[in-house]
Amino acid sequence: MPSNAQGTAIVNMRALIIAVTLLLAGCASSSKPAPAPVLISPRTWHQVDQEILAASKTATTPARHYATQTMDKWMDSVYQRTESDFIPWFTGYWTQQWLTVKVSWYKVSRSKDEPTAAQRLDGYLQEQYHERVLDPVSREIDPNAVTAQATAYYIQLLGQQLPPIARRYNIPAEQFAAHLNAIPAISLAPPPTGAASLYQLIHAEPLATMPAYVVLIDQIRTAATGPDAGRPDAGISSVAIHSSEKLEASLAPRGAASAVAAVVGRVAGLMISVGMAGFGAITHQNERASMEEQMRHSLYSALNEKKRSLIDNPEFGVMAGVYYVAGQIEGSLGDSPLLPSSLDEVNAASAPLPAP
Repeated sequence: MPSNAQGTAIVNMRALIIAVTLLLAGCASSSKPAPAPVLISPRTWHQVDQEILAASKTATTPARHYATQTMDKWMDSVYQRTESDFIPWFTGYWTQQWLTVKVSWYKVSRSKDEPTAAQRLDGYLQEQYHERVLDPVSREIDPNAVTAQATAYYIQLLGQQLPPIARRYNIPAEQFAAHLNAIPAISLAPPPTGAASLYQLIHAEPLATMPAYVVLIDQIRTAATGPDAGRPDAGISSVAIHSSEKLEASLAPRGAASAVAAVVGRVAGLMISVGMAGFGAITHQNERASMEEQMRHSLYSALNEKKRSLIDNPEFGVMAGVYYVAGQIEGSLGDSPLLPSSLDEVNAASAPLPAP
């Protein structure tokens, strides 16, 4: 029998042999080349792209359904607050007296090249309409938030449809990810802040932290407040013009009183004009119904005219983010950019709507 020293030496030798064997095996395995990518034919990639296009269009329908449904609620709230707050305020006797003061002051204080009385009255009424109607409604339903939510909803739905496409065609995850990375989803200046691929967009967590997405939403919000966007309260302008003309006509035969107001330049002087130019309470009440009807016609005509563009305009509507991303994806894959469909063609979405 071997001695204890010999036995220990044999055990140590065996351990050394095993360690060297494992080391050599590891080196041999690490030196093997990585497996070659699975060869995907151009025809298969074309079919994959067609399915991505179809997924984009499919994701658009429930996103637009959500945006339309939400903006319908916004519009209903605008109508209700216009009826309950703004119209009663505007057609009230004392409001008309105050507007008479303002118009008389606009006239006597205007210098050359300054806005006309009608323009200044328009600005004042716009401020009042925002304070009394649009701002309170936007605290409940913010169109800017609807833009971001509709865009995020579209991206979420699109992202859910893409992995099954790769599985149907047996495309490895790495190759499918590289393909999606080659599809631009946002291409805004300056890069790379304003640029993102389809892969980056659908994997952004959370989406609101992606710089390119933030740039896109900010650009839409800026366009929505620009001169080309029009205003949901555009009907106020026609009301202001009509009211200014009416109030100026009432001031015309009272030139002496207006002159006194101009000379005194104080509220007391202006109240001389108010007292002479203001409507009597009874006369005003008789005219109030027609004033209300005039305002409804002006405001609601403008709101109804702008309703479609508030949703579908590709520059500033609440669907602008969806249409932009879809247009980028579909344009890069050789398809025509997505265009807004008619309101009558929208079907109820089968996908659950996002939480408001």
